[in-house]
Amino acid sequence: MLKRILCPVDFHNNSLEALRLARRLAEENKAKLYMLHVIPLTDPTVVSAPLFAEQEAEIARADLAKIAREELAGVEHETLLRFGHPAKEIVAAERDIDADLVVLATHGRTGISHLILGSVAERVVRESTCPVLTVRMKGAKTLADEALNRPSA
Repeated sequence: MLKRILCPVDFHNNSLEALRLARRLAEENKAKLYMLHVIPLTDPTVVSAPLFAEQEAEIARADLAKIAREELAGVEHETLLRFGHPAKEIVAAERDIDADLVVLATHGRTGISHLILGSVAERVVRESTCPVLTVRMKGAKTLADEALNRPSA
């Protein structure tokens, strides 16, 4: 039985698809859904970094509230905002809320981009203390659409 589901979002379409799947799982299990956005830290030596971070946080809070209104109406949920390395903060949030499941979008990067950018999903899967369900875009149709057995929009 799932009681707490964590779904990180980066505001890209694939993370919104993961959120829709997480919502369905939350509804089916009467679980609470935690929607998390992580703002990567900027270089602290840059004088404008604190001001920029606060502006970015205000924008992210507004975006999270909008998504919650549009996607999570009727589902018990909470929005979370953190600063830091995305994978590290996702794992920390998972532990802080004692999540039963993490539903996480993956960009499916390979080759050089994977080496340079790393894989947040891969690190979360390795370090998580609970199951992690990854959702990846698959052409115009997502794996979430297939899992939910519905046509893509």
